[in-house]
Amino acid sequence: MAGSSVKCICNISPDLWNAEIDQGQISQVVHNLVINAQQAMPTGGTIELTAENIALTEVQSLGKGLPLKEGNYIRISVRDQGSGIPANHLNRIFDPFFTTKQKGSWLGLATSFSIARNHGGHISVESKLGYGSTFYFYLPASMKALVTTPEVKEILKPVSNARILVMDDEQGVRQIADRLLRYIGYSEIEFSADGAEAILKYAEAQELSKPFDVVILDLTVPGGMGGEEAIKKLLEIDPAVKAIVSSGYAAEAVMANYREYGFSAVVAKPYTLDELNKALHEVLGQSHGESNH
Repeated sequence: MAGSSVKCICNISPDLWNAEIDQGQISQVVHNLVINAQQAMPTGGTIELTAENIALTEVQSLGKGLPLKEGNYIRISVRDQGSGIPANHLNRIFDPFFTTKQKGSWLGLATSFSIARNHGGHISVESKLGYGSTFYFYLPASMKALVTTPEVKEILKPVSNARILVMDDEQGVRQIADRLLRYIGYSEIEFSADGAEAILKYAEAQELSKPFDVVILDLTVPGGMGGEEAIKKLLEIDPAVKAIVSSGYAAEAVMANYREYGFSAVVAKPYTLDELNKALHEVLGQSHGESNH
């Protein structure tokens, strides 16, 4: 994998069945699983990604604790060589706001679990301390003939060639944001780890006459400047700044009343492709118009 000491080996069955999916959402799930596997091996290692056909009987599914009907499935497994997941965490890592002191661990698993369930599938995990972890992602197979849907790309068409600055203290969140934004079609993306760095980059871009069209600000940065303080400084630099506030805690007052704090839109974490795209269209559409849609 680029920029890391982790390599990925892919084993994709040549006769893999089709599935009726939201391509963006399923891509997001696979990205999340791979990034989590990468973060589980800070000193390096190998990720094995396997996609195969599997026909489940009722005994095989319910008997193994899989809430799946019997039938044909595609099973994507992501195996890492990390330190493993403690037994007391295994049943909780898919909970929406389960966190540990392990920075960036199990990023976006609650969202991934929800996406899998909404597709009639499931995500499970096997892990043993000292021996790594394997996540299993099940998707119902479709025996229908493959039908291409070019309109999906049209829905995700970017609003012009916007320059985007993303501020988040979690490297994993920045990586996911980068993948999702590029999937939508944005290419001019820069990142910062806290509000102070974001302010510097924004001011420098203004001076170079290459201003950012939108800034996505993480609300809470432990030990650093978060989005609420950063937006005040950015408004001093540029009263017309377009900023999206981001947080994993929907109950935050800023998230509920974001316009009062100077933000133009809001997006919850973990990011979903649809919500991120919608927020960008809401903000960028104000200044660029929607004539190209």
